[in-house]
Amino acid sequence: CNAAENLLVHHSSPQLLIQLAGALAAQGVELRVDADCKQLLDAAKIPAIAASEADWGTEYNDAIISIRMVDDLADAIAFINQYGSGHSDAIVSCNQANADVFIKAVDSSTVYHNASTRFTDGFEFGLGAEIGISTDRLHARGPMGLNELCTYKYVIHGQGEIR
Repeated sequence: CNAAENLLVHHSSPQLLIQLAGALAAQGVELRVDADCKQLLDAAKIPAIAASEADWGTEYNDAIISIRMVDDLADAIAFINQYGSGHSDAIVSCNQANADVFIKAVDSSTVYHNASTRFTDGFEFGLGAEIGISTDRLHARGPMGLNELCTYKYVIHGQGEIR
């Protein structure tokens, strides 16, 4: 928790990629990137390592991030639903229609629009002290009532808030 493992950048935003990757590298973050990113970052003299297939689904627990260029929103959503943990995902976009599609299509317990995923915490959500997390769809065991059959998808809209 509290870290981003993957950063997806639209192909139409190479300058944004260079700016973000440069800032991350300057803070000592190891960048593991796809071939398109590698070519751009090599030209900008930003150190990066070619990502392996295993990198896309890895939770590093370290100052490492994987970066991939995507063709469109559908490509990003498919990537997240294939490789993500199902815990929390975010879109940074000024396009409300794209954000709405992302929120509905990404299969995670908490989905953010223009806000930090670092808010994913039981206490922040008013649930009291967090005692654990779950990305399961049905989590109860033993005798169950209606409450135990409910699952939630939290949606958070922001304007760039960070924790």
